[in-house]
Amino acid sequence: MDRYLLREVTETWLAVTGVLLVILLSNQLARVLSQAAANDFPRTVVLQLIGLTSAGYLTVVVPIGFFLAIMLTLGRLYHESEMAAIQSGGVGPSGLYRPISYLGVVIVGLLFWLSFWALPQAAARAQEIKVQALQDAQFGLLEPGRFRTFGGGNVVFYAERVDDNGILHNVNVFVDRTHEEGSNGELEIWVATRAEQRGAGQADQMFVLYDGEHYKGVPGKGEWQITQFAEGGYPIRLGEINGRAGKVAMKPTSELLQSSDPRDRAELQRRISTPVMVLILLLVAVPLARVRPRQGRFGRIGIAILFYFVYSLLLQAARTWVEGGVVPEWVGVWWVHAIAIALGLWLLSRETPLFRARAVTVPA
Repeated sequence: MDRYLLREVTETWLAVTGVLLVILLSNQLARVLSQAAANDFPRTVVLQLIGLTSAGYLTVVVPIGFFLAIMLTLGRLYHESEMAAIQSGGVGPSGLYRPISYLGVVIVGLLFWLSFWALPQAAARAQEIKVQALQDAQFGLLEPGRFRTFGGGNVVFYAERVDDNGILHNVNVFVDRTHEEGSNGELEIWVATRAEQRGAGQADQMFVLYDGEHYKGVPGKGEWQITQFAEGGYPIRLGEINGRAGKVAMKPTSELLQSSDPRDRAELQRRISTPVMVLILLLVAVPLARVRPRQGRFGRIGIAILFYFVYSLLLQAARTWVEGGVVPEWVGVWWVHAIAIALGLWLLSRETPLFRARAVTVPA
């Protein structure tokens, strides 16, 4: 019986997890392809980003896939009266937990490794690849006859041609400062006969322009400042992209353990909660999966999905409260797990004679 039940739950878990993963991956694929098309990412970068960023979905789909697998498997056994035959052989809820726990231990180990080591490294690596790809795409060598935008679209660069030495000819640079504080809606135009690009592919680079004119003024007004120059430079920086590299989800677990920052402590509790959640879902799923003969095998799937989403939303809310200092760290997210455990024990008490209140017969 143990092998049969373990096989059924495992096959269902793989199928449900695979379907959920494909659904989430399609959404992630569309997002990465959109970024790649907007920033001219090469194919190798796209494949790497899809693989690294999609790994984070495993901590979402694996627990709910395991939860639904138990519900679907046991629901089918109840509906087809196989569970009645199993229970007639003296197998109670504790006997159902034993084979399912074998798979649960494997999943807990997998999630422990993913949450504490693999996914933070994958997230950090994905960020490095993305930053480098953005630098190469936005700050690589400029192509002649093509407009290129920088600084979120505030700077537009155009060169008519480039010679064998990499010198750009007949260059125009348009700088929109209307969104900058204190600029009074000014627009700058640089016109140069020659220019060269220094620091291509780096976060900070410089356009050096030769023999040209610089126009500065407000569109619609007749007053423009015109300056002729023999050599001028305009810096371009990629500070906004580099500033995102310190995301808390990318920090190694060892750094989180030593940190006292509320955001780091909340992230640590989130990583711990992922494998803990699997054990609690196992506790809840076995008694929740029981259906009446006329109820149908999917009778309680809706309740199970509702329970999972409420559980997940409460964990997210508790994490936010820890980050903001609303609740102390020792309370953290643990009160959510405590409520889920209490619910699981209550459901189990209704199915297990050991926990039921027994009537006491008083002799006459």
